[in-house]
Amino acid sequence: MTESAGAGRDEEAVSRFVESFAAHLVEAGMQRMAARVFAALLASDEGVMTSAELGEQLKISPAAVSGAVRYLAQTHMVSREREPGSRRERYRVRGDQWYEALTNREAVLKRWEGALREGVTSLGAQTPAGRRMAETLAFFEFLEGEVAAMMDRWRVHRDRTFGSSQAPGSF
Repeated sequence: MTESAGAGRDEEAVSRFVESFAAHLVEAGMQRMAARVFAALLASDEGVMTSAELGEQLKISPAAVSGAVRYLAQTHMVSREREPGSRRERYRVRGDQWYEALTNREAVLKRWEGALREGVTSLGAQTPAGRRMAETLAFFEFLEGEVAAMMDRWRVHRDRTFGSSQAPGSF
């Protein structure tokens, strides 16, 4: 039985939400199974489920859960933890997963900026391709500054909205 069963929720409505939200994530480029697992975790009251619970709720194989969780962990959308007193793993989605995922994208932007700088140098800043690379580099540099400022504003807004005494990720 899944973690949310018996909690007074309409499980059919929850299932429809999970599939609908997952479809939106797939449209945005997320892998289908990862989107379904993420949506199921997000919709669970505790934000934590085992592989067996995810498989049962989504009617998918343990291998499908494993692959989805691997992708989600690599993108910092979920974390793995050991179930207390057990060797089983649980998968957790936190309240600040979007913040964490976006923050971790900054490292990717830095790598892209480095590669684009090399491209500008290699192609020559005055060539059409070099100018295109330079504009792309300028966009990523701009984006990096805007994301950092936006994340600072988010932390202030989050503290005002949910209270500053809350531990990150706990809702």
